[in-house]
Amino acid sequence: MNETVEVWHNPRCSKSRAALAHLEARGIAPEVRLYLKDPPGADEIAAMLAALALPAADLLRKEGKALRDRPEAEIIAAMVADPALIERPVIRRGDKAVIGRPTEAIDTLF
Repeated sequence: MNETVEVWHNPRCSKSRAALAHLEARGIAPEVRLYLKDPPGADEIAAMLAALALPAADLLRKEGKALRDRPEAEIIAAMVADPALIERPVIRRGDKAVIGRPTEAIDTLF
């Protein structure tokens, strides 16, 4: 496989750990981004949303539900300010990405 696989990962999250284990079981060693320590900027979030083919509201964790009806730019700005609002794990391969919930969703990238 020539394309890099990137995971926005929170090691404290069981779903995020399961996603890494799922990739490793497939023989894939992804680039892991600890997005809470190395938060993505607005451009990176917008690029990930494009790869996901989802609106920003669909990348919000349930804690961010009050933001769901806000404009895209406001939601992205909120995620930049507080990356804990970003759903996890997010896995990208090339120009496609998925939210790894359920873990089997990752398989659609391969």
